[in-house]
Amino acid sequence: MTFTINQLHAREILDSRGNPTIEVECRLADGLTARAAVPSGASTGQREAAELRDGDPARFGGKGVKNAIKQVHETIAPVLIGQDARHQAAIDAMMIELDGTENKSKLGANAILGVSLAVARAAAMASGLPLFQYLGGPGATRLPVPHMNIMNGGVHAHWQGADFQEFMIAPYGANTLREAVEWGSEIYHALQSLLQKKGLSVGVGDEGGFAPHVSSNKAPIELILEAISTAGLRPGADVGIAIDPASSEFFKDGQYHLRAENRTLDPAQMVEYYTRLITDYPIALLEDGMAENDWSGWKQLNQAIGGQIELVGDDIFCTNPAIIAKGIEEDIANAVLIKLNQIGTLTETIAATRLARDHGWGAFVSHRSGETIDSFIADMTVALDTGHLKTGAPARGERVEKYNQLMRIEEALGAAASYAGKNAYVRPIRF
Repeated sequence: MTFTINQLHAREILDSRGNPTIEVECRLADGLTARAAVPSGASTGQREAAELRDGDPARFGGKGVKNAIKQVHETIAPVLIGQDARHQAAIDAMMIELDGTENKSKLGANAILGVSLAVARAAAMASGLPLFQYLGGPGATRLPVPHMNIMNGGVHAHWQGADFQEFMIAPYGANTLREAVEWGSEIYHALQSLLQKKGLSVGVGDEGGFAPHVSSNKAPIELILEAISTAGLRPGADVGIAIDPASSEFFKDGQYHLRAENRTLDPAQMVEYYTRLITDYPIALLEDGMAENDWSGWKQLNQAIGGQIELVGDDIFCTNPAIIAKGIEEDIANAVLIKLNQIGTLTETIAATRLARDHGWGAFVSHRSGETIDSFIADMTVALDTGHLKTGAPARGERVEKYNQLMRIEEALGAAASYAGKNAYVRPIRF
């Protein structure tokens, strides 16, 4: 079987929000072809690698990706054709050098990532290995705890409800990944019935979670806890809560503006708010509790509750190894969110994950709000043994496909499979 790259072809497709994104096919010399699609975020960090968009207001509101496609065909392909698809690090390094900018703004992180993932998938297929095993080797046998975003707020709900962007369930008490998915589905449907009984909207946000109008940021947690009990499960013992406030979205002039509660808090008060929240509710993980530019606030938060729960940095780190290294040195969190398109290549994503794990930090793999049916992150999560991931509610095809792929992987592994459960986190579950 040959591993020589013979052709790279890119096309424009739609993501889950109806916006254009790029899909890349990598064809090897013997005709084997692999495909990868690139997601896009709604709540994005300032330090993220840059997408290349056309900016033509007459087409897709300026969001077209014909320029990114052109970069794949005219700039990247001539350099990579003839290369061995197994040489992932070298291929990614070539694209980074071709781009020559700090944030991949010349070629576009979307163009570079599409090629990076398509090449990896082609190499796996040519090797005759499933993607998770190709990337992770024979030790890739642990299935992650799925964190399902079943209530949406903030920008994901167009600010119609809570300020906090994501309220997730974490079925860490299950015995298998399949059972965890089953529990998640049952809780999701129990929550839908509960909302209907209370006369609340069951319309959903970008990631499939319900987005009712609520009067506080605690209300969604209480509704979810009731749904967990209704589904016959024990809050805290069987299923915990994870929250992503995406606080950069409501941080302005050094203050946190909680619109849903008509309150404005300074960083110290915000830390106190979270401290009370994790005391009152079974919260195992808090992501982006402080804004991306509030480094002192992050340090306060970690000093206050970092010994009790997993504190995940997303916007502040943007899956960037250099920024993560600074965060580790300054001790501002204990985990990092891992998003492929924040940094733009598979090699750099793996480096970011390893850096976190080598320093005792957690690595929490994530989808984006503008997703595709590509399930690459499901395989990658198992390959890198991160123990947990979030990829939306157990609804909507682009979200469910990741859970379905994880169930396929678990089935393929058979008796060798294990489930991360409560060991998924860098801090022991307290409930």
